[in-house]
Parts: sequence; structure tokens; C-alpha cells
Amino acid sequence: MNPRIDAIDRDILEAERWAEEEISPNQTLRQDHSYHSPSPRPEGDRSRTRSGRTVRTLEPVELNRIHTYRLQHSGTVGSARTGVPKENWLELGAGKPYPPSLPDAEEYVVEFVGPDDPLHPHNWSFGRKIAISAILTYSTFVASFASAIFSAAIRAVDTEFHFSIEVGTLGVTLYVLGFASGPTLWAPMSELSGRRLPLIIGLFGYSVFSIASATAKDTQTLMLTRFFSGFFSASPLSIVPACFADLYDNRSRGIAISIFAMAVFVGPFASPFTGGFITMSYLGWRWTMYISSIMGWLAFGLTLLFVKETYAPAILVSKAATLRRQTRNWGIHAKQDEVELDLHELLTTNFSRPLRMLFTEPIVMAVTVYMSFIYGLMYALLDAYPIVFQEIHGMNEGVGGLPFIGLIVGEFAGGLYILWGQKEYVRKLVANGGVPVPEWRLWPAVVGGVFFTIGLFWFGWTGYTRSIHWIAPTLSGLFVGFGILCIFLQCFNYLIDSYLQFAASVFAANTILRSVIGGCFPLFARQMFLNMGVQWAGTLLGCLSLIMIPIPFGFIVYGKRLRGMSRYQPVEKAVKRVSNGSSGTEVVKEEV
Repeated sequence: MNPRIDAIDRDILEAERWAEEEISPNQTLRQDHSYHSPSPRPEGDRSRTRSGRTVRTLEPVELNRIHTYRLQHSGTVGSARTGVPKENWLELGAGKPYPPSLPDAEEYVVEFVGPDDPLHPHNWSFGRKIAISAILTYSTFVASFASAIFSAAIRAVDTEFHFSIEVGTLGVTLYVLGFASGPTLWAPMSELSGRRLPLIIGLFGYSVFSIASATAKDTQTLMLTRFFSGFFSASPLSIVPACFADLYDNRSRGIAISIFAMAVFVGPFASPFTGGFITMSYLGWRWTMYISSIMGWLAFGLTLLFVKETYAPAILVSKAATLRRQTRNWGIHAKQDEVELDLHELLTTNFSRPLRMLFTEPIVMAVTVYMSFIYGLMYALLDAYPIVFQEIHGMNEGVGGLPFIGLIVGEFAGGLYILWGQKEYVRKLVANGGVPVPEWRLWPAVVGGVFFTIGLFWFGWTGYTRSIHWIAPTLSGLFVGFGILCIFLQCFNYLIDSYLQFAASVFAANTILRSVIGGCFPLFARQMFLNMGVQWAGTLLGCLSLIMIPIPFGFIVYGKRLRGMSRYQPVEKAVKRVSNGSSGTEVVKEEV
């Protein structure tokens, strides 16, 4: 067993105990979750005086926030490292003796000020949240849009560089494989330095390599630049869900993730007909890459100018820096300031966490396998639709891409269905003391699995011959799109509810396997639909989808038990206030 991992596990347990026992700075949390404070009592604060000192009862929201960011911190590099023996210390210099240690380091750690602290992202104004969410959603759409726009340009690229359609398909596959490799860097970076920096770097790199793809003079350059475009564009795909987890509480997070999911899955279906019309025009295939780059530069500029840091530990780092300048007290710091970077620890702890979660967490692995199959089929449709509508029905590249609109409409219908059920979810959440039960998310995924299976059978048995009107396979997209959105959206929410503190890493793990499988499907999908026939290929995929419908049922039944065995699962607590006799003192009691 890796001793570093053991140390992290011990620190997580210590953080959980700390959330029940103490708080800082300049405050000592009592067992009744009140604390001493030498500072004056704020107006309107629920507090009382004892022995000349103010005692305030901590709000449940405060306890949960402290608990959350302490667990986030405990999983980062250097947070569990012990001090160096005194004999190994460097000399202070100028003959100075070592100064005395801080009396209690916890008293110098900054925290958020109550449940209504305007610095905390949950308390930002609605307009500010919407603006940031819109920019982040657009950035995600750009990344997913660029993954499939190359599929519309494959024939034109084949003509210019003289290779087969199968080789041209690598332009899509390598981009999606970039999705798979990028999260191993971007997600851990977001948990060390905050969300904003990796987003900016990722969007900048994507935009540069998209220009390089547009100007490529040979096959090697084109394929390499497509891979690195995917590598950098994986940044918003793996980080944006974590940003939404930072911004929104349990009641509204589902709505935000719904918008994110629609951006992820509308993008690949919006790009084929867009790219088809561009390729057919006087602009040519290279402008599919130029336009992708322009969209990326816009996302980069908006993120650089208007997206603020949403990661609570990083926000406290900024707050501590401000306090140090104001007070000239250099001992004030945030917990994240205690992180000491080390290359070996970065590789064995942070950068390996997504892979560790993928292979050691049964929930992450099983949900990701299910999502990967659906994701792969989504990219297989990029080859299947041209066969049905261009080769069988004789449409051109632009018009032949328009049936993808049926998939887009189905996805929007799925999003509306999820939002319609949000009120019932909030009712359950309130009845359970504000503590989410992840399995509540899964019933719409069961419905989505049924619709997705019906859509695949429908597509296969109406798209194989020209004698059946083209509207029939087009309408199958309503069911397929509805199923894709319901399955992915609810599985996304299930993973967030199960691993809230490490949302970036769990989404990185999900993106890695999902992108590897999704990237491989285009390599054989065309041959499968041509050699087996559209009807039998659709039947085979429909049967596989039918077999997977019961998977969400398994999590509904056994999910709680699996989460109880997790090393990363957050321990949420429902909290209520009761009166302590005639004194009127409020005491917080926790119910697990």
C-alpha cells in the first residue's frame, strides 16, 4: 500500500473529525458547534456572551462548507506532510535564532464569514452566476462542436491528402482520444490551483492548435494538431461540471448540469451539417477548422475577462493574501497555502487520482462503462447518418447532415423532462434535511435507456432502404436524443452527488474511459453498417442497449452499499436546531 495514499486517507478522516470539533481562525468550536471569538459581535448575529467573550452558534451551512473544503484540501499534494526535523532546517541567516512557532496554526487559517459570506460562490448574485454559467457552457459547446465538425470534411480532406475514408476518420478519433488524455492534467490542476487557470490555458491551447489544423500541409501535421486540440479542449469538459458544483447548491445544481449536458451532446450533432455546408461552399474544408478556432478564441476571451475563480480553497487563498497585506501579519494563511508541490507527489497523488478513482471505485467504473457505451454510439451515428441519408437517400453533405436536428430536438426534450422532475427532487431534498440521496437521480436514466433502445431499433429498421421515406429514420433521432440526454445527465448528477468534494477528478475519470471508447467507435462503425447492413447493425446496437437498461436499477438497489465502501465519498449531514431549555441557547444537532 502506498504510504502517501494512507496519509491522505488519515487526513480525510481527520478533516471529518475536525468539522465536528473545531473551527478557525481565532475561534474554538465547542461540541455544541458554538465557538469563542474575541471579536465584537456582529449586528444581527445569533450569539450570546459568556465570561466576557462572545459565543456564536455555527450555522449548519457553515459546517457543511467547512467540511467540504477541508476534505478538498486534504486530498491535495503536501496537505498531509509532516514537518522536517529541526536538525535538517536551513539556517535563518545573519546569525538570527529561529523565531518561536505560531502558538496555534489553526488560529491563523482564514475561513468564510457565516453562511451569507459574499465571497462564497453560493452567495454570488443570480446574474453573476448566470453570466459565468453561460460562458462555461459555451466553452463546453465549442469543445464538443469541434470534435465532430471534422466528420463533415473527411471526403474533402481525403481528396486533398490522398488517403482513405478510414484514415480520415482518425481526425475525429484522435481528437476524442485527446479528450481522454487531457483530464489527467486539467482536473488535478484545478484542485491544486483553482478552476480558472486550467480553463484559460486549455482554451488558449485549443484555439492555437485549431489554427494549426486549418493550415496543415500534410497528413501527419493534421492528425497531430487534431489530437492536441482535443487534449486542450478537454479542459472545459472535465472542469466545468466541477465549477457548477462550486457555484450551485443541491437544489439548483441539477438544472446547471442539465445545461452542461445539453452543451456536451448538442455540439457533436450540430457540427456535421454546419461543417457540411461550409465544406461545400467556396470556403472549403479548412474553414471548418478556422471557424472552430474563432469560436475558441471567443471562449478564451470571455473566460479571461469575466469568469472568476469558483473553487472555495483557492478563493480563501486570495482572501488570506489580502488579509496579510492589510494586517501585516504574515502568519495568516488558507489551508491551501500549506500545499507543497513535489513532482513525485504530483504524479502519485493528484495526477493519478482520476485513474485510481476509475479502477478502485465500483460506482465510477460501472457508471462510466454504461456512459461510455452510449457515448460511443453517439459518435458511431456520425458515420451511420451519412450512410443512410447521403449514400442511401442521395442527399448532399450539407442537407444530409440536417437529420441530426432530430437528435438535437430529442436532447432538448430530454432536458425539459429532467427539469420538469426537478420540483419533485427538491421536495425530497427538503424532506431529507437538505441531504441528497444520489440514487434519486437514476429513475430518469432508466426511462432514457428505454427510449434510447427504441430509437436504435427504429433507426435500423427504417433507414436501410430508400423505399422508406427519409423522415422515418430522422424521427428516430427524437428517441435516441432523448435517451442520450436522460442517461448522461442523470449519471453526471449521480457522480457529483456521490463524490462532491472531488468532482473534477471523478469527471476526469469518467471522461478518460468515455473518450477512449467513444474515439474507437468511428474506426469500425462505418464498416459495421456497410458490411452488416443498416438494419442488422442497428439491431445489434439496440440489443446491446437493451441489455444495459437494468444497470441503473442495480445502483438504485445497491448504490448506498457501494458508496459506503468508498474512500472518497463525502459524508453529508442533515442538521437541525433545537432549543436548549430556558436559556434560549441554540444547539446544532447532526443526523447522519
